[in-house]
Amino acid sequence: MADEVVTQSESEKKKEDWMNSKWRPMMGWMYMAVCSMDFVVFPILWSLLQSLSHGQVTSQWQPLTLQGAGLFHIAMGGVLGLAAYGRTQEKMAGANNGGIQFPAGAGTTYVPPGQGNVTPQPNSFSSPSFGSVTTPAFGAPTPPPAFGSPVVSGFGGKPAPFQPPQPSI
Repeated sequence: MADEVVTQSESEKKKEDWMNSKWRPMMGWMYMAVCSMDFVVFPILWSLLQSLSHGQVTSQWQPLTLQGAGLFHIAMGGVLGLAAYGRTQEKMAGANNGGIQFPAGAGTTYVPPGQGNVTPQPNSFSSPSFGSVTTPAFGAPTPPPAFGSPVVSGFGGKPAPFQPPQPSI
């Protein structure tokens, strides 16, 4: 009996414990159930109980999960956030429990340097644009207006100071 060889199929070898594969969705379902009970169902039941027993609603339902500065929501946000981040990392590493195999490079447009047909895009900050008008590079000083150029009038008809095309930082 001790020398029996146990043979398992490929699907049985890949099959995990249900708790390992379902704990993330169960945490989300539990949090959704707690929030819906604490913010929707219990306040309605509390008001109905008061109105049926005393004839009027005298106090408001105090959500249990907001006691203690809402630590429950902060903790659940951390647990669900880290679980989602961990699952994302697992999927990117190839641990896919659903059986779907993504092709190489799916979900990303990043091409490492020297490994693809990447054409350099023209620089729009200093390259000529429509009508061959060049624009100065970002941070380049702008020349003052030439002598004899039209004066821009400001409020009240007074001459306004020269305004560079880009704000000075």
